[in-house]
Amino acid sequence: MNKTALKNFATNARNELMKKVEAKAYKIGITEENIKKAQIESSDAIYIDGKQLSLTEKKQRDKLIQRINEIGFKRVIEEVAYTWFNRFVALRFMEVNNYLPTKVRVLSSSNSDNPEPDIIKEALSVDLDIDKEQVYELKVNNKTEELFKYLIIKQCNSLNKYLPFMFETIDDYKEILFPEGLLAKESFLREMTDVTIIPESDWEQVEIIGWLYQFYISEKKDQVFADLKKNIKISKENIPAATQLFTPNWIVRYMVENSLGRLWMESYPDSTLKSEWKYYLKESYQEDEVKQKLEEIRYKNVNPEEITFLDPCCGSGHILVYAFDVLYEMYLEKGYMNHEIPKLILEKNLYGLDIDDRAVQLASFAVMMKAREKSRRVFNQDIKLNICAIQDSNWITEDVINMLVDKRQEQYQQLKQIEMLNNLKECFWNAKEFGSMINVDLLNIDLIESLLNNLKIKSVDLIGLIDKQRIEERLPSLLTQATILSKKFDIVCTNPPYMGSNNMGNYLKDFVQSNYEDSKADLCAVFIEAGLSKTKKNGYCSLVTMHSWFFLSSFEALRKKIINHFTITSILHLGMEAFDGIIGKVVQTVAFVLRNHHIGDYKPIGIRLVDYYDGKKYEKEKQFFNPKHTYAKLRQKDFNKIPGSPIAYWVSNAFIDNFSNKSISDFYEVKSGIMTGNDSLHLRLWYEVNKESINFFCKDSSQMSDFTWFPINKGGDYRVYYGNNDYVINLKNDGEKIKSTSNNYRLRDKKYYFKEGITWSRVTSSNIAFRENKSGTLFGDAGPIIFVERDDERHYLLGLLTSKITNVILNFINPTLNYQVRDIESLPLVWGDKSQVIYKVKENIEISKWDWDSFETSYDFRKHPLLMSTDSSNDTIKNAINRRKEIIERLFKQIKKNAEDINNYFIELYGLKGQLTPEIEDEAITFHNADLEKEIKSFISNAIGCFFGRYSLDEEGLIHAGGVFDISRYKTLPPDQDNILPILSGAYFEDDIVSRFIEFVKVTFGEETLEENLEYIADALGKKDGETAKEAIRRYFLNDFFKDHVQTYKKRPIYWLFTSGKQKAFNCLIYMHRYDKSTLSRIRTDYLHELQNRLEAEKKSLLSIIEGDETAKEISSAKKELKALDLKIEELKAYDELLHHMADMQIDIDLDDGVAVNYAKFNGLLAKLE
Repeated sequence: MNKTALKNFATNARNELMKKVEAKAYKIGITEENIKKAQIESSDAIYIDGKQLSLTEKKQRDKLIQRINEIGFKRVIEEVAYTWFNRFVALRFMEVNNYLPTKVRVLSSSNSDNPEPDIIKEALSVDLDIDKEQVYELKVNNKTEELFKYLIIKQCNSLNKYLPFMFETIDDYKEILFPEGLLAKESFLREMTDVTIIPESDWEQVEIIGWLYQFYISEKKDQVFADLKKNIKISKENIPAATQLFTPNWIVRYMVENSLGRLWMESYPDSTLKSEWKYYLKESYQEDEVKQKLEEIRYKNVNPEEITFLDPCCGSGHILVYAFDVLYEMYLEKGYMNHEIPKLILEKNLYGLDIDDRAVQLASFAVMMKAREKSRRVFNQDIKLNICAIQDSNWITEDVINMLVDKRQEQYQQLKQIEMLNNLKECFWNAKEFGSMINVDLLNIDLIESLLNNLKIKSVDLIGLIDKQRIEERLPSLLTQATILSKKFDIVCTNPPYMGSNNMGNYLKDFVQSNYEDSKADLCAVFIEAGLSKTKKNGYCSLVTMHSWFFLSSFEALRKKIINHFTITSILHLGMEAFDGIIGKVVQTVAFVLRNHHIGDYKPIGIRLVDYYDGKKYEKEKQFFNPKHTYAKLRQKDFNKIPGSPIAYWVSNAFIDNFSNKSISDFYEVKSGIMTGNDSLHLRLWYEVNKESINFFCKDSSQMSDFTWFPINKGGDYRVYYGNNDYVINLKNDGEKIKSTSNNYRLRDKKYYFKEGITWSRVTSSNIAFRENKSGTLFGDAGPIIFVERDDERHYLLGLLTSKITNVILNFINPTLNYQVRDIESLPLVWGDKSQVIYKVKENIEISKWDWDSFETSYDFRKHPLLMSTDSSNDTIKNAINRRKEIIERLFKQIKKNAEDINNYFIELYGLKGQLTPEIEDEAITFHNADLEKEIKSFISNAIGCFFGRYSLDEEGLIHAGGVFDISRYKTLPPDQDNILPILSGAYFEDDIVSRFIEFVKVTFGEETLEENLEYIADALGKKDGETAKEAIRRYFLNDFFKDHVQTYKKRPIYWLFTSGKQKAFNCLIYMHRYDKSTLSRIRTDYLHELQNRLEAEKKSLLSIIEGDETAKEISSAKKELKALDLKIEELKAYDELLHHMADMQIDIDLDDGVAVNYAKFNGLLAKLE
């Protein structure tokens, strides 16, 4: 089944139907903005915009207007569009499978060469209730579209007696809005019946119904999630679109086979049916006492007619359809006749609920088609389905209640009736938002039903007739859903909606908080509780949900409730990308089966497929059968031994035993740090601000008074041992600015300020990474810290935390991307021989620091690595890079060896030898490889820093980043005097950037090797054929240097690129820390005007060639150059005007405001930060 083709078809169909239905409404004078009144009315017709509408059409239009007044124009258009979509999908499915009673195709032809549907050809003979004269007239007059509409409506009306839920009698506004142009070549109907797009074999599988429904609403789902980003919560009407997710067939089979199938095998252990159940899991090994308890509660001699199966969030019916298949085989095994089984299953076994009317239509249709597959007689058996769309009671008014009350009864009985009717109203108020989570224990359904029966024979006046009709039409639905909700079922099996509490509307959030305290954080968890409440004692409840409830602290109470009061019989841990169309790490799922009986010593069987995603995601199903992924050693009650009681089914008993030791929180304090309420306002990358206003060496809060900025750890990329020292925070005057501009800040625990410890990034994109938090650094909310005063203990603990042990433990305590303080506090800490760990950890910290400080974005950067490794005045860059590579390779091997030795030590200490291996992948080592291109670009960046005086070839470290510029600190290579470096297509100025760079290479590596070094640099930058080294270097500066700089400095560049525009006629760099109010004027007068003069001179020279006696080739070339030159000259004129205007403004910058704010002041002059 080509899912892409199905999605394209379904989304195209929705858009087309919406437009066509809206167009039909327009033709009868109805738009979103206006409803036109009839211009002329007669006894049998009305006229709107000159168009005549019959009396029947008038009634349909009136009903349409009434419906628009109830729910709004857009929702009515959506409702009509999806109604017709569902009907056409149903008709297509039935005609392909030859299920139509007429045996005549209505949307296509059995002859592939015939473009018209067979029903048009056989219109006069088809077995439908038609007006033959009208049909004949339409055929003779070639009114094919009108004939098609007539026949479709007759066909739908004919199917009403077999499938009333899908084919309501069409005499209302849906008929008057029947879409036109469906037989056109480009219509969605043609696409639907085109077998090259959707083969007929796809229509032979009933699951196509579910896929089409999911794809039909996919654009609306995208819109709902886009609205969430704007903080627009999910409304009642949008819950179906936001939460509909078609469950893959193999997951459905696992859920049904291990709940319904397990019940059957308990009752009939010798049944051969399990041989057909591919995903049925045999009972794991249990102790004798557990076996005895299982024997006591097992189902025995079950009559298949007595089994009840509920899907409380049935969607389009996929789970119900497979349950039908399983039940069918059960009936056959017990000797039932084929033709009698479908009716029994549909009326006695299967139940379904959903808040979405559309989905319930399709679910009902799907199970009926499954029944029709098994028996031709089902259409004539008057089957009453137990599948129900939950309806609101919001329509029940005081008048409705008064009409229902039996006035013949005594006063006290009438009061009871009123109370019960009010209970009904309250119970189902906004029920379409709450669905099968609703509890109906307070309802007396029999009493309400008797009141309805009394009403049916009650005489009312004309005023009350409307209320009576409404009650008789709507109340049965409430009674049906109440009846289903009041039952207990042998099996409850569903894929519930996934929706975090942050995305819920207020009504829904209040409802779950009031009724489901332990699971309120996500709807899928709420449905675990709701499902169990609807499961019979000893029955089974099976769901597929987000796996977050297995681990997160917000679900701890729910986990303990299940561990202590129910039994987990099996687990299918799917992890990421188990569902088609969902990519990424956020949606991670697990399917499982629970039993409504508690056996604490039971050992659940778990299948762990979480490692199969990205390129391996399609291996999940195949790996289900791989025994290496099966776990069944832990007793359920063992989960309570782990802090937070995570469902860590895959760990060993030896691992569990480690939690009998003390945890990190027993020895050390773990703290979540400073919150500013607005990081963009109060935090800066350290290189944005004046270096002299940063205190890098603060020991405690008493030393803060003379400074504005202080280093702060705020998480960051995956980095082990050392690094991510990027940010500073404004805590001037005890955080005065934070306190005055934010309500949601946290400045506390000052006694911990600037202390050494161990930190990690709270939010990650992969595994957690721990590193040393150096003295003098604060800690933020996103970079929590463990405070360990003694060096030896800190290094020992860092060794444990960076080992495999910690990642394995955290993988079941909290296998998400968000590692909280409590997760780290709960890690078991076993003390061993610290001497075996400390030295290796210290060495790895030193190596990691050396690596981090090799780059100029570190505030401890001393000197560029290539300049550190030069061993003569005429060395080559190639040799320098080779030496650096040797150092990196040696250190990389050492840090990896140390890490594996540390792994080995803790694996043995924690008793996990044989379960874990010490080896680690190279990718897990956070150490920069020697990459030629990156090394050369880094070298170029360092050269720019030297040109601007940020660095000096005479001193190590950062020389100037704000404050007084001391020219005496630069002897070997004087910095640019005016802080302006032109980057142009030619060397128009003495301080041309390429010329300066060549001088830099000569000074640092010598004149003898200059040309060799320039060639080497150019090759590393991707020198093109026929290009000189200097041309390649110039091209890099013109096109790519600033892009690389912006990336290196995380979109906060310290060198700013002034550029005239697309033609790049004028470009220059300045160093923001040396900017002053006169910089723009100097750019304009000293460089831009000079360049303009030179280009005008070039233009004159080209004109003389064009007007002279040169060859045709030379003239043609001159004309081409002139055209390009004119574009540059015009660009420079416009740029000069803007530069002039802004230079006159004498713009000042405040480094404390950061790059983003200051850069924006020069909008139009500077290159965009992309």
